[in-house]
Amino acid sequence: MSFSLENIRQALGDGLLSFPITDFDSNGQFNADTYRQRLEWFVEQGVSSIFVAGGTGEFFSLDMSDYEQIVKVAVETVAGRVPVIASAGRSVADAKRYVKVAEEAGCDGILLMPPFLTECPEDGIVQYATEIMQSSSIQFIYYNRGNGILGTDSVQKLADENPNLVALKDGVGNIAMLNDTIKTVGDRLVYIGGVPTAEIFAEGYLSIGVNTYSSAVFNFMPEMAMKFYTALRAGDKATVTSIIQDFFIPFCRLRDEKKGYAVSLIKAGAAIIGRSAGSVRAPLTDPSDAHYAALKKIIDANL
Repeated sequence: MSFSLENIRQALGDGLLSFPITDFDSNGQFNADTYRQRLEWFVEQGVSSIFVAGGTGEFFSLDMSDYEQIVKVAVETVAGRVPVIASAGRSVADAKRYVKVAEEAGCDGILLMPPFLTECPEDGIVQYATEIMQSSSIQFIYYNRGNGILGTDSVQKLADENPNLVALKDGVGNIAMLNDTIKTVGDRLVYIGGVPTAEIFAEGYLSIGVNTYSSAVFNFMPEMAMKFYTALRAGDKATVTSIIQDFFIPFCRLRDEKKGYAVSLIKAGAAIIGRSAGSVRAPLTDPSDAHYAALKKIIDANL
């Protein structure tokens, strides 16, 4: 780990974040060579932090061997230029193993995913997260999503009990609930937008003090993603509106055609621009030919 707490807070709170897709070869195995090239390209394009093996990176489909290679390649390739954040989750024991591997590889932080499958009471989620966070001194970001959603009081408790909780990533999109949390918990945490295709929420996020978010479309439209973020932060409403109308609305409509397209379309977009990362792993499916063509049309119209 090469970044101080303040460095990490600054990188998470001011600048565009992104989650690279995970490269698989024609046999569905992790492709380290093309993944290195992808990460180098990400850094060159100006992201402030890189989240590896995340949701867009198909964390849910990776085995421990994949994960070990991914975090090792990421840390070596990024080489301290920006923070590298890896994911952890599933059971408490599994998550602790992921944390240990990421920490030993030299990652700068952990994005803690919700528990596996079952419905969870909030006090149980706090216990789950606390057990994992207290197993390491590495900095954590809690991903408030799925079956692991915490309300304001629970977020406050989690922050109070875990000094190494640095940020909350919102995967819900409930602006009122998030605003309650931000106004209550305050600057103890950094707040990150994290709903799928977060740009569609970006104006709402910014209005309550969430200055950044994770951009999945950065995987295939980095210049446009950065242009949008720059315009958003500068208050350039005309540019923000134009990009939302021309790209994000048609993209989100296509994304909503089939479950899993929040990831599958990102991989397809990378293939369309000549930076293929292979197919997605089951249970996700690659886009149909018609949807692939529709995505290409959207991309071509916005290049």
